[in-house]
Amino acid sequence: MKRSDLDPWERAFAEARAAATRGEAPIGAVLVKDGKILASAGNRTIEDHDPTAHAEMLVIRAAAKIVHDERLTGCDLYVTLEPCAMCAGAISFARLRRLYFAAEDEKGGAVENGPRFFAQKTCHHRPEVYGGIRASESAAMLRDFFKARR
Repeated sequence: MKRSDLDPWERAFAEARAAATRGEAPIGAVLVKDGKILASAGNRTIEDHDPTAHAEMLVIRAAAKIVHDERLTGCDLYVTLEPCAMCAGAISFARLRRLYFAAEDEKGGAVENGPRFFAQKTCHHRPEVYGGIRASESAAMLRDFFKARR
């Protein structure tokens, strides 16, 4: 078994690197329940011609199918970049227990930046949030990816 099979962060970063190889923004996500990885994905917006195919959305959809429930109570999400408003909404609706993210996203993030989705009165469910984990590694990957594209 590879290390990335055991460690959600290793798997999330592997998914982000794979996304970059496909020409997608290097963002990876992993959804875990009871210490086991249920789903992992990297961004596929270009490949799928789908603006909602963010890594977070893909793992939430996949995990919901696996557990046969739209509520993913007791599940934790690991993602290499602070989720946007769309993904934060999906995290809330899925009732995820915890959100772990690496780099903050000052432009598009909606957890610690922008609308601060989970702090809104209208937010029905707020996961525990832990940001900044392996942030410099994620920020460097994103910076290098977009620098190469300019």
